[in-house]
Amino acid sequence: MAPSSSPTVRRRRLAAELHRLRQESRLTIEQVAEALEWSPGKVSKIENARVSVLPRDARKLLDTYGVPEGQERDLLLSLARESRARGWWQQYGDAVPEWFATYVGLEVEASAISVYQAEVVPGLLQTRRYAVALHRAAMMNVTEEEIERSVAVRMERQARLSEPDAPRLWVVLSEAVIRRVVGERAVMHEQLLRLIEAASAPNITLQVLPFSAGAHASMDSAFSIVGFDPPTDGEVVYFEHPTCSLYLEKPDEVARYRLVYEHLRAASLSLDESRRLLVRAAEDLA
Repeated sequence: MAPSSSPTVRRRRLAAELHRLRQESRLTIEQVAEALEWSPGKVSKIENARVSVLPRDARKLLDTYGVPEGQERDLLLSLARESRARGWWQQYGDAVPEWFATYVGLEVEASAISVYQAEVVPGLLQTRRYAVALHRAAMMNVTEEEIERSVAVRMERQARLSEPDAPRLWVVLSEAVIRRVVGERAVMHEQLLRLIEAASAPNITLQVLPFSAGAHASMDSAFSIVGFDPPTDGEVVYFEHPTCSLYLEKPDEVARYRLVYEHLRAASLSLDESRRLLVRAAEDLA
């Protein structure tokens, strides 16, 4: 089972604190870079959590910002060390590309995840056979071994939903997701039964956005919003593409997609109606 600890989240927390300390010191990125004989790009990447921070570099930054010995300094140096730890997903190598590894790292410590999917069942709720069928369709020119490794990562991620501190997962699915038969009919039937079962879990809420809703607030993309506890860690909006991903973290950007998600929820069927539709769809494939 994947441990509920993420160097990705530690790196984000450290980056936010270092950004705050620099601003409180009234120093520009260029001034810090000059003082430490670094490039401005290095300072920028550290503050944007694009790279992990060596403990010795963290000490230099804290010295530059005048952070004295004490609890705050110790905490930040501890974050620097923890941010360089290996996440469980790294054992899978290329099965978790760098652009996706960041999301997996966020997911590990998320307290709440809101997902809208227009075409496929979210990875956290996929059955193994459904996941294999998806990968075979999408991953051209790969071996069965590579597919199995990718599916194994997906199954490992699902362990998070049954942990004591599991995140609250709210999923809105376009009706197309439950109508499109992925794999054989038996595979899709099994997947629909899995969704019905998942919807009864105390930490999972599932709604279906029906075709009858017409045009809606997210016609152009699927996305996820990942939240954390404490809320000071902010929220991240995540978009996934076949070979890359996009992360939005600015408060105004996150607020926009939070509003979009509320509109999607409002346009969707109620929880009971969604369950009944899932049951009918499963019966059609039985």
